[in-house]
Amino acid sequence: MKWQSLYTSQRTGQPTRDNRVFDPVRNSFLRDYDRIIFSSAFRRLQNKTQVFPLPGAIFVHNRLTHSLEVASVGRSLGKAAGEKIAARYASEGEDFREFYRHELASVIASACLAHDIGNPPFGHSGEDAIRAFFDELDGDNRKILNDNLSDNQMRDFQKFEGNSNALRILTHSFNEPEPGGYRLTYTTLASLVKYPCTSVAGFNKSTGLIATRKSGFFDSEIPVYTHIAQQLGIPCIGESGQVYARHPFVYLTEAADDVCYRVIDLEDAHRLHIISTDTFMDLFLPFFDAETGPYTSRAYIESKLAHIHDHNQRVQYVRARWIGLMTEKLADIFMQHEEQLLSGTLEKDLLRCLPQEQYALIERINSFSVQHIYNYRSVAEIEIAGYNVIGGLLRELIQAILHPQRSKSGKVRKIIPAQFPISGHSIYADVQSVVDFISGMTDLYAIDLYRKMTGITIPDIR
Repeated sequence: MKWQSLYTSQRTGQPTRDNRVFDPVRNSFLRDYDRIIFSSAFRRLQNKTQVFPLPGAIFVHNRLTHSLEVASVGRSLGKAAGEKIAARYASEGEDFREFYRHELASVIASACLAHDIGNPPFGHSGEDAIRAFFDELDGDNRKILNDNLSDNQMRDFQKFEGNSNALRILTHSFNEPEPGGYRLTYTTLASLVKYPCTSVAGFNKSTGLIATRKSGFFDSEIPVYTHIAQQLGIPCIGESGQVYARHPFVYLTEAADDVCYRVIDLEDAHRLHIISTDTFMDLFLPFFDAETGPYTSRAYIESKLAHIHDHNQRVQYVRARWIGLMTEKLADIFMQHEEQLLSGTLEKDLLRCLPQEQYALIERINSFSVQHIYNYRSVAEIEIAGYNVIGGLLRELIQAILHPQRSKSGKVRKIIPAQFPISGHSIYADVQSVVDFISGMTDLYAIDLYRKMTGITIPDIR
C-alpha cells in the first residue's frame, strides 16, 4: 500500500469522478462527519448502553457521548500522524500535503464517530444475545436456515458483529431508491473496518492475523468492501480471498477507541462510587513516572492535583493528561511502524506497540476493569435483561418470517417498519431485515416493544 493511493473523495453510490473536489468551506471528509452526526442512527446512540445501565441519577457515558469523545481523540491522532507523514514526504505534491496535514484528521474523526453505530442495544451483551439466539436455534427453524443460507450467511447471524453492522448501516439503502447509503467516502469507510474479513473467515485467532479476530463485513456487503479495497489498493491476504490487509488509518481509529474506553469506563465507575479516587490515581499516575517534560512529569501532575479539591475534578484532570500523553505516544508509534503498516503486516494494535513497561500498565487497567467493572452487579443485570429482551423479540419476529402461513405471523410482521422490507423471496435478506430492525433499536424502545409483544404492557390505541 502507498500513502498516495490510500485516500480518495470517491463516495459509495456515486459515479467515478475526479479524486479531488475543491470546496473552500467543507472538504469531502468534513461532509462525512456531518452526514454521520446528523443521522438518526447516530442520534439513537444516546439511548444505547455503553457499560453502565441508563438512565440514572448520575449521568454516565452512553454510546453517543463515548463516540463523540473517541472522535475528539481520533481527530488529534489523525492531525498528529498526518503532520508527520506530510513532513516525511515533503517532496510530494500539494494535494498529498493538503490531505495529510489538514484532512486526515477529519477522516479519523468521522470513522471514530461511526465506530459504534452498528452496535445493538444493551452494550456488547446485545451482540452476544443475537449470536446466542441463532446459535441455539433447533427444529424446523434451524432446518429452514440451514437449507436456505450459505455457511457465510449463517455465520453472519451466529457471529453477529457490530463492526460488520456499522459498514452495512452506512452503505445499505434500506428500501430507499438511491444507492450507497450515507454516501460516505471510501477513505472514511475503510478507516472504520477493523477486521476486514467475512464472517466465515473471521473469529479465528489461530491465523495470527489481527484482521481475523472478528469480522468486518457481512455476506451482503462483500461487493461493497471488495470495491473499496480495489480502489484504495488494499491487498487480499491469505488464499481464500475473504481476508484483506488492514487499511493503515484503521490503527488510528482503533487507538482512539482503545484509549477512551480504558479511562472513561473507570471515570464512570468513580462517579458511581464503585472505585475510589485513590484507586483511579494508582492506575493512571504511574504512566507519568518516566516522563521528563515540563508538563508531563509525575511531579508536575501531582503539584496540580494538590490545588484541586473536588475528587471528580481531580479524576478529570488526570484523564485529560493521560489522553494527551497517549495521543502523543501513539502518533509516534504509528510512524515507527510505517513499513509494517504499508505492507499490511502489523499484527497488533498501537497500544500493544508501546514499550513493555508501559503496556504492562495497560494490562493492569484491563485486568482491573474486567474484575471490578465489567462484572459489576448492575452491569451483569443489564446484560441479562439484554439477552431476554433481544432474544424474545427475535423469537417472535423470526418465527413470523420463517412461518408466514401461521395466523399470528401476519400480525407480527406488521410491526416491522417499511424500511426493513420482508420480500419472501430471500430468507437471508428477510432475516437480515429483522436483525437490522432490532439492532437499530435503543434500549428503551426494545424494552417497550418487548413488553407490548409479550403482553406485559397493553399498548394504547393511537
